[in-house]
Amino acid sequence: MTSTFGTLHLIPVGLGEAEIAQWLPNAAQAQAASLTTFIAENAKTARAFLKLTPLTRALQEITIHELGHKVDDKTLTSWLQPLRQGIDIGVVSEAGCPAVADPGARVVALAHQWGVRVKPWVGPSSILLGLMASGLDGQRFAFHGYAPVDATDRARQIKVWEQTSAKQKQTQLLIETPYRNQAMFGSLIEQLKGNTRLCVARSLTTANEFVRTLTINQWKTTTAPDLDKHPTLFLFLAGE
Repeated sequence: MTSTFGTLHLIPVGLGEAEIAQWLPNAAQAQAASLTTFIAENAKTARAFLKLTPLTRALQEITIHELGHKVDDKTLTSWLQPLRQGIDIGVVSEAGCPAVADPGARVVALAHQWGVRVKPWVGPSSILLGLMASGLDGQRFAFHGYAPVDATDRARQIKVWEQTSAKQKQTQLLIETPYRNQAMFGSLIEQLKGNTRLCVARSLTTANEFVRTLTINQWKTTTAPDLDKHPTLFLFLAGE
């Protein structure tokens, strides 16, 4: 590994409104505050995060490159050039851990190609927090991201995931755009079998946090949680 290169720091950001001390260790806060260049999924979110850290310089002096899905490799390479001069760079996601269900993985892959040190920092991951709190199988699991938007396709996909869960005894995890959470919850209740266990993990680490796991039959007799416009993770495990 080339010691003259800078380090690529992977720094988690919050999952919602909560005191930074609740979800990011002091050492990670200090490291974030010391960096002068960031690659971020969303520049606005990155600036909001940095305002929470003990910055040693004006926010206007910090360079933030916004990593959209359309950023080409040539541009990405140019953003990482400071690493060749021994300058450290930070990577942050829009929420949670960078490079996990996040375009930051492209940045990390390129850093490894160059032989750059990659330093992951401890912080919140909705996927792991939800899995921890669900009571479902934490050794065999799969994260699928978003389900199809079309209702028919979504119903078909949910059944396929449930079949996989039953066959492999594997917890299935997915997310949805917050304004479609209620529709997703309804689809899961309608499509999954009665003895399948479903966990709903809403607004993790915030004052609105809600985590509950019930069978589908139990959910059908329970008042549905308010999920509208709240970041929510859905997890389920097929019954035996």
